[in-house]
Amino acid sequence: MELIRGLYNLRPRHRGCALTIGNFDGVHRGHQAVFAQLAVIAASSDVPSVALTFEPQPREFFSGENAPARLTRFREKLQALADTPLNRVVVARFTRDFSQLSPDAFIDEVLIKALGVRHVVVGEDFHYGHRARGTFMALEEAGDKLGFGVTRCVTFELRGRRVSSSWVRDDLADGALGKAAELLGRPYCIQGRVAGGRRLGRSIGFPTANVPLRRLSTPLSGVYAVRLHGLGGAALAGVANLGTRPTVDGREKLLEVHLFDFDENIYGRHVSVEFVHKLRDEQRFESLEVLKEQIARDAVAARGLLGV
Repeated sequence: MELIRGLYNLRPRHRGCALTIGNFDGVHRGHQAVFAQLAVIAASSDVPSVALTFEPQPREFFSGENAPARLTRFREKLQALADTPLNRVVVARFTRDFSQLSPDAFIDEVLIKALGVRHVVVGEDFHYGHRARGTFMALEEAGDKLGFGVTRCVTFELRGRRVSSSWVRDDLADGALGKAAELLGRPYCIQGRVAGGRRLGRSIGFPTANVPLRRLSTPLSGVYAVRLHGLGGAALAGVANLGTRPTVDGREKLLEVHLFDFDENIYGRHVSVEFVHKLRDEQRFESLEVLKEQIARDAVAARGLLGV
């Protein structure tokens, strides 16, 4: 899969494609179904299949921390997209100027001049351009006039409901990790590089690998049984806290993972934390000693759930 960061990096050889457009947060099974549909259309037209996405996501640009929690940060999304049939991903920088493009200007400058689209696959509720004034019907009319096809994307449903990023967020927030994994087509994971911390976990007998979240917000919060991937060999079992650590007056949300039967220096290593089961919500304890006792109980529960 070829990655093009910024419309200004598009070259004449990139013109001509079958295109879909969206945030694709989580790259869930609904997105995957659209990419499969797009691949068939692209092959029939002998052009590459391309996804156009945005950084930051439009709702993040306009709403900041009030935007919906991200399922996948940029790197995680790209890795998930690389496992789809897409030939190319184009990332447009979402700026004030970009948001001011009229629907007609979006079609002319982005779809026609920059990408040379032959076919567009989007949902019937797709909107584009300044104040989202462009509609699916307007896109169809533009396609008829300018010579590109427009197809309504497939709707992927589970249990009689359309799979969406918001549904995945709701399941994660409710601790329904198995249901979220079914919507995603894979277990939910958070990736990051292990960083140094205050070593409070080590001081109470539970050293942790600290993974900065590097996102405005996350749909998860609490204590979880987890598996950690990325250190070579089999995944490592552990218990993790994702939250602000109120017992030690923490403020920034952090992911801390205590690995069972493991004591190696992994600072700087890039890892993926798979969330298997939610044990409880995060809470404030009256002392570090009480916190230590609870973590010990959490570890026993996590070991049982993970079979270690």
